Amino acid sequence: MKTTGLLWVLGVGLCLSVGLMAQQKPESIPDAPSTVQPPPPPPSPRPQPEDDSTSEAPPPSDKDVTTGSKELPRSTPAEPAAGTEQKSAPPPMPPIVTVPAGSVPKDVETGEALPTFQANVNLVLVPVTVKDNDGRLINGLLPKDFTVLENGQKQTLKFFTSDPFPLSAAVVIDLGMPDIGVRKVQETLSALQGAFTPFDEVGVYTYSSTVGRVSDFAGVGKELTVVMNQIKTYSGANNGPPVTSGPLGPQGPYINGHPVDMPVNPVVTPPKVSRVLNDAILRAARDLSRRERVRRKIIFVISDGRELGSTASYADTLKVLQTQNITVYAIGVESAAVPVYGSIQKLHLPKSGALMGYTNLLPKYVAATGGGTVYNELSKADIERAYSKATGDARNQYTLGYQAKPGIGGFRQIEVRVRRPDVKVYAKDGYYPLPTAK
Repeated sequence: MKTTGLLWVLGVGLCLSVGLMAQQKPESIPDAPSTVQPPPPPPSPRPQPEDDSTSEAPPPSDKDVTTGSKELPRSTPAEPAAGTEQKSAPPPMPPIVTVPAGSVPKDVETGEALPTFQANVNLVLVPVTVKDNDGRLINGLLPKDFTVLENGQKQTLKFFTSDPFPLSAAVVIDLGMPDIGVRKVQETLSALQGAFTPFDEVGVYTYSSTVGRVSDFAGVGKELTVVMNQIKTYSGANNGPPVTSGPLGPQGPYINGHPVDMPVNPVVTPPKVSRVLNDAILRAARDLSRRERVRRKIIFVISDGRELGSTASYADTLKVLQTQNITVYAIGVESAAVPVYGSIQKLHLPKSGALMGYTNLLPKYVAATGGGTVYNELSKADIERAYSKATGDARNQYTLGYQAKPGIGGFRQIEVRVRRPDVKVYAKDGYYPLPTAK
């Protein structure tokens, strides 16, 4: 009886448990992964609202497109698959712009015509040196301080500068002087080389009865040192009159006052002595005319100033100098450095220049081309100081430029005035205009 009651109680409890389980909702159990279809991507989380006071707006993307007041939605780029590299598209080719032959090219970005530069052949450049009464250079002058006259008419300045110019210098050394004078000059050649800067170019010439070019134009360096050492081996003229007779003469042997193997006494004339100063300056001027125009062209003469037997005349040589805008500077040595002797040599009798030569041409070259005065020096130290003075004057000049009237004609006179009291102005006398290029 007790057993039957216990079984009845267990049965009732089992029924109640089954009823309660039937009333509960079954949990969702995910399906097993399929072998045919890939699993769907997980759902993206909902965007949470952002606080405007604490967050910043994301930077705009290159793919945002705005039309009016509406903004198109962004497109999310697809992520590359694992194990593959992302390749960027090549940049687009720039457009090719062609222009017909002979037309002016234009800038591709701005479309504007590119600038063109034209050389003005009618611009006359006038180097000017201004010194005080003591021979010191005067700096700090302005364009308003200068007045330029051409054939008496005032010109409007189109160019002005006081900046130093690199030099194209032709050094002309007189070997026709007595040997003692040549030796003195040779001892100062190192100082002459030091008077130039690495930006200059120098060509070296020598002359006596003929003109020789020792070196072409080159920069200041080892090449110029070799040339100067070569000139130190040269000799000048023998001192004293030429020997035409006696034991040291050029004639043959004599026995009892009669020449051997000769029926009559030979007539020995002294050799003709030439000092071709004009030819040397003309040769240097022609070579300088082919140098670039951005340099200041000068001829640096070291001589006693004697001229005899040149093929070229002073007038023709000066015309080339003034046409090519070349300035002559000079160091007078030996007889040119003796004031009394130089004054006597300038006094020539009529028609005596062809026989005795001239000694006043070198100062005339210097004055007519704007080089100032000749530095007449006797001692070695004075000659070395004169080198630096002359090259300094040549490099540190005022350069004035004005527009010349076109046309052909003869010599055009130039006068430069400075609005300063007690100053000395050195400029070229004038120029010969070049023919207009067609």
